[in-house]
Amino acid sequence: MNMTRYEPWSVLNQLQREMDSLLRRDSDTTSPVSDWTPAVDIRETADAWLIHTDIPGVKVEDIEIHMENGVLSISGKRELDNTEEKEGYKRVERVRGRFHRRFSLPDTANGDKITAKCNNGVLDITIPKQEKVLPRKIEVQVES
Repeated sequence: MNMTRYEPWSVLNQLQREMDSLLRRDSDTTSPVSDWTPAVDIRETADAWLIHTDIPGVKVEDIEIHMENGVLSISGKRELDNTEEKEGYKRVERVRGRFHRRFSLPDTANGDKITAKCNNGVLDITIPKQEKVLPRKIEVQVES
């Protein structure tokens, strides 16, 4: 007796991918379209917010980061390796194509000093907080 593993979500995932490909707009449009969504961790420290994004297989030159009107946008693409062919594959699960993520930043974020670096498939973005304005005492003068 042969046993077959039943994966109920695989049919729905395949249907979702096919529907997405049918509804996908041309890449010439200005609205971002995502083929996949990278996992993101966001951490706050005393002086910055740190965003760690898993993007294995994405080349640094294919990553774009923009900050506009308090919104940080991360986009890019993971291309299909031309040497790989579908023949002989029994399962293909690694998603290829464009991704796009947006994050609304708080007013205390310093957009002018955002930095980003990529190492071993992890994109690290540091968003420094603006220096806190220290309270100052205002002296009342006596009129003569």
